[in-house]
Amino acid sequence: MTSRNLILATLLVFAPPVIHDSFFSSAASTSPPTTRHQIVFMTDLDLSYDYGDTSDEDHSPDLEVRSSVRTPVFAGKPEYCKYNPCLEDQEPCDLLATNSGCLCPGMSGSDVPPYPPVINGLRPVTDGDNRAKIEVQWCAPSSEVISYRIVIEGTDIPALEVGKASRKGLVDSLEVGTKVCVEAVNNAGHSRPSEFSCKRYDHSGSSGHGLLALVIGGGVGLLLILVATSVIFWKLQMCRKPKRHSSRGLGNTLNNTGGHQ
Repeated sequence: MTSRNLILATLLVFAPPVIHDSFFSSAASTSPPTTRHQIVFMTDLDLSYDYGDTSDEDHSPDLEVRSSVRTPVFAGKPEYCKYNPCLEDQEPCDLLATNSGCLCPGMSGSDVPPYPPVINGLRPVTDGDNRAKIEVQWCAPSSEVISYRIVIEGTDIPALEVGKASRKGLVDSLEVGTKVCVEAVNNAGHSRPSEFSCKRYDHSGSSGHGLLALVIGGGVGLLLILVATSVIFWKLQMCRKPKRHSSRGLGNTLNNTGGHQ
């Protein structure tokens, strides 16, 4: 019994490390290995390939990696397009940007009504075939525009429609105080009148320079008349003085002659 107990005690002392090592080794061997998936990036695939075709022929699309389009990066300050919205018959800003790479101001598209134009002035025409008519001038808005309309409020005069490249238009003579508006038009509608797109005709303000020139001309003419009158009066006075002196001399001569007699 003593020898049997000794053997059991020896087994209990050496068995646990062996069991522990075998258990964890088996657990480590049965756990699935960790794998890393390779990610493949593909661009510009041929989307015209018919994936529903299950025929045995090899119709797999050719995968081709193409260089992406690069956006130009400005090293310094960006250059804006030389576009003046108040000048007529200009090349559109978007076309300038395409050709030269310059930048255009932000513009609303053709799917929304345009912003109102900015009216510059109402100026009467003083010469030529269009004399006595009124020239309406404006600047284009930051919107897609296909035409402009000049509307004269409070009258039966029909609206005048001009092309998108125009920045001025002629209307017949207007009464002082008549309100004139310019509307921008595109496929989505037209702009609403605003304080910037409408202006009342003020003939006195438009003809101020002409009135000033008339006043100056009248003053100069009056001055010339006064100078001419003064010169004529002075000459008359100069002509009368010799006659007086000669008449006085003749009188003295007669008196002296009579005294001698």
